[in-house]
Amino acid sequence: MTDKPRVINLKDCEQFITKDGSSIREIMAPRNSMIEKQSLAEAVVPVGCVTHEHYHATSEEIYYILSGSGEMWVAGETFQVRGGDAVALLPGTRHKIRNIGDDKLVFLCICVPPYEHHDTVITEDNQE
Repeated sequence: MTDKPRVINLKDCEQFITKDGSSIREIMAPRNSMIEKQSLAEAVVPVGCVTHEHYHATSEEIYYILSGSGEMWVAGETFQVRGGDAVALLPGTRHKIRNIGDDKLVFLCICVPPYEHHDTVITEDNQE
């Protein structure tokens, strides 16, 4: 049996900046919980900001928008997202998200296998 926690509260999670420039709090992942094959994080993009276009070499990713509104670029397609929307991102799919609302854009990132910095490949300089 593992000594890593089964229950973790978001307020107890340390915030850090990922390679794509978003502010993340990793809620559950192998490094902080008993989970072994996936990760769950809360991401925040401030008003008017955009992440760097990137892809993940091995991870499938789901963005689940909790609040705010954004514009996503996924593999050359542009569309708007808002609370309640889920976006599927397969490995190798270039993507980025911009906050186009008046409040912070908050979403969950679910990654399988778990998020790791080395799996994130930046494909452009953020010129915005």
